[in-house]
Amino acid sequence: MLPTFNLRAILWATLAMALLLNYFAWQVEFPPPAAPAGTTANAPAANGAANGTGPDLGSVAPVINASPAPAAAPGAAPASAGSAPGTSTAGSLANPAVGNALDASTASAAAPNVHVVTDVLDVLVSLEGGELTRVDLPAYPLVKGEPTPVRLLNRDGPKSLFVLQSGLAGAAGVPMPTNTARFSAPASELRLAAGQDELRLPLTWTDDKGVTVTKTYTFRRGQYRIGLDYRVHNGAAAPWTYTPYTQLLRYNEPVANSYFHPESYAYKGPAYDDGQKYQKLKMGKEPPTLDRQIDGGWLAAMQHHFVAAIVPPTGAPWNYRLTTRGDEYLLAAIGPTQQVAPGASASLHQRLFVGPKLRVQLDQTNPRLYLVADYGWLSAVARPLFWLLDHVHRVVGNWGWTIMIATLLLKLLFYPLSEASMRSMARMKALQPRIKALQEMYKDQRDKLGKATMELYQKEKVNPVAGCLPMLLQFPVFLAFYWVLLESVEMRQAPFIGWIGDLSARDPLFILPALMAGANYINFKLNPQMGDPTQQKMFMIMQIAMPVMFAFMPSGLVLYWTTNTVLSILQQWNINRRLAAQAKARN
Repeated sequence: MLPTFNLRAILWATLAMALLLNYFAWQVEFPPPAAPAGTTANAPAANGAANGTGPDLGSVAPVINASPAPAAAPGAAPASAGSAPGTSTAGSLANPAVGNALDASTASAAAPNVHVVTDVLDVLVSLEGGELTRVDLPAYPLVKGEPTPVRLLNRDGPKSLFVLQSGLAGAAGVPMPTNTARFSAPASELRLAAGQDELRLPLTWTDDKGVTVTKTYTFRRGQYRIGLDYRVHNGAAAPWTYTPYTQLLRYNEPVANSYFHPESYAYKGPAYDDGQKYQKLKMGKEPPTLDRQIDGGWLAAMQHHFVAAIVPPTGAPWNYRLTTRGDEYLLAAIGPTQQVAPGASASLHQRLFVGPKLRVQLDQTNPRLYLVADYGWLSAVARPLFWLLDHVHRVVGNWGWTIMIATLLLKLLFYPLSEASMRSMARMKALQPRIKALQEMYKDQRDKLGKATMELYQKEKVNPVAGCLPMLLQFPVFLAFYWVLLESVEMRQAPFIGWIGDLSARDPLFILPALMAGANYINFKLNPQMGDPTQQKMFMIMQIAMPVMFAFMPSGLVLYWTTNTVLSILQQWNINRRLAAQAKARN
């Protein structure tokens, strides 16, 4: 026996689902507004992307500036003078002091840069500490059709400060190759030549006791992954102890969320992964904290479509730390303390990533770095969906046609379930004259009307709720499509046809939303009209209201919904035609 039901309840449930859909579409990532920065935290950097100047006196200090001698971890044995080269003493730097500033002296202001140009990166490396001071992405224009590229790392101004620093720290007062030390380089510019696959930039530091440290950046053709290697040779008479660290220093300017700019809801801020769980550290009124020993993870400074990430070596735990003040944060990975015996050498290798969130390259950098393409709580649906889209795109080469073909494939996948539901809807439509007769008969007796209607459904073996199932199945896929379109840099500025030059942005002429409204209306008229006249009008208004709500959503999302609705119309029309033929044959 079919359970009793209430048409008004079904109506409100459908309305609630539509509201939930819209809510998640643009508010699933709605962090609270960041706390206003204090007067000393509002000027974290001096101008000068080209000269490598450091942040001014208000900035969050790099870890090394506030670090006393490395403190041994609990239970760790002190370093022995006879330790073998590269032996870890499991130490870590002390907590950074947020109030301390990087010394913006005239010497640091005059630090020269090395200009490195590959086919995909345009980089400035400062000889002060080997800091990655500026990174441009020539293949990604800031505005489609204009020559200005996306600039990720930079020191262009206080509110855009975003740099990657690294170094080897030691005991207080001992000269070390930190991110404030002066290095030397063999050239002031390196360019990837035709037929060349790799550029190596060695930076050298020496002290007056015979210790030489070579810090080498490796850039590869077509790659946003950057190798960071240290080679330490201890020519001194005593053991030399160091603690490696790498850190991202950023002024995380808050992004004002706007319904008219869905990309503003993409996550921007620090994040890390411990090899088991990925965690966003949302900036806001309550500053996030991080202080953990992790082996095999990564840290990242994320924003819409692009990321800068640090991937420490595996085999020993690194201390992951986050320090914040106002809208500034310092995300650091601090390695175990190492000791190099006199006359011995040691090496260390890390991986960096600075660029777009390209799935293949992220996987090559770290097996879990793909998580920076953050699809939210529907990742379990969105990631297989992106896999399908990616494989279809490899064949057709256009993301718009890819979306339409993938929608067709999904429709075929759910065809048996959809057909069963649509058959129920078609039988419901055939019962409409009899239902209207019952409504006239019991127009003032709602209880009797409900009982008589249910008896009719039971007699004809019709389930009125079954017709809602296809729509319910669409919601997770719809939301997954939203996040795939929003977060997948592969679809950034991707054209379709004619007036649609960017599937990740709204339709500039609102043609697709208009087509969506028309398809919704036809689909509505093709299906049975449930409820009383007032309820039916509300259902009809929804068919127009939804395209209006989605008019400012990515055009690729509207393309998916419109394609899916057109396919549903064709499927429902075919089922209605077949049922009508069967009924005629019986008569």
